[in-house]
Amino acid sequence: MSTFASVVDAGSFTAVAAALGKPKSSVSRAVLRLEEALGVRLLQRTTRKLTLTAAGERYLADVRGPIARVAEASDEVSEMGSEPGGLVRVSIARMDGALADVFAAFARAYPKIRVELIVTGRRVNLIEENIDLALRAGPLDDSTLVARKLAVAELGLYAAPSYLERRGHPRTFAALATHDGVLHKAATGLHPWRLTGPRGVERVAVTGPIVADDLGSVRQLAIAGVGIAFIPNTFVRADVERGALVRVLPAYALRGAPVHLVSVPLRHVPVRVKLLRDFLLRELPKRFAGTPCAVDGQRPARRAVSRSGTGSPGRNAGQITQLPTP
Repeated sequence: MSTFASVVDAGSFTAVAAALGKPKSSVSRAVLRLEEALGVRLLQRTTRKLTLTAAGERYLADVRGPIARVAEASDEVSEMGSEPGGLVRVSIARMDGALADVFAAFARAYPKIRVELIVTGRRVNLIEENIDLALRAGPLDDSTLVARKLAVAELGLYAAPSYLERRGHPRTFAALATHDGVLHKAATGLHPWRLTGPRGVERVAVTGPIVADDLGSVRQLAIAGVGIAFIPNTFVRADVERGALVRVLPAYALRGAPVHLVSVPLRHVPVRVKLLRDFLLRELPKRFAGTPCAVDGQRPARRAVSRSGTGSPGRNAGQITQLPTP
């Protein structure tokens, strides 16, 4: 029955056969034997797709719980008396000091668990790219992944002392238009800077000699004295502490994009993934405690429910989604 459930989730015999390392005919025969034993057709097969029959829908709903409990029990028993190990793949948009400290602490706590960090600014498809967890800032796309808010990013204006010595400090928000900016080109293009200050929300169009689509590059260029950068405060905290960057117009800031930890809504999550997920949910909010980025009232995220109502990832799932906070 587990093979039948896997075929429904994957939408094809071929995908399940590849995942199990078996011939397609073997997977097809396993489902056929189940149908013969039950005396009813569970799947309607065509050359283009597989469709659950009414009996198949009923059977799937009844067996999902037992399948998940057996898998979870097997996993937990197999790891009794042994140290958790294995690979966890995590997608992050950038690495900063706070993240590095948290991952380093996890590595010390669980030395047999290997973490592979995929550092990219693009929105990855967790299912297709076999990624267990992702840290993402910004609005969440519509799908069925579990999303847990960790913080709310606050952005400010920063420049190197060498730039400010050369060009002077802007005294007003409007004066930014006369300064060089280190511009970040997001997926939606370049936009005017929009910050909240003593007079409410203000906008200014800033130009500059260099544009980058990566915040790490924006940070390095600002440190090099190219211009003023509009960048997350936590990303440059260490640079400010060591004097490499200086806050410009500190009365202005943008408290904007939420930061989420997202994952695929699996009924059975490997122990190694659970450990890292819970570690990040516990430790990352501590880094924002007492700052405007902190999020109060955190509770563990509940399992997502897909549009099919099964709780399992659909064939088109994989983009990040917002789920209600319990």
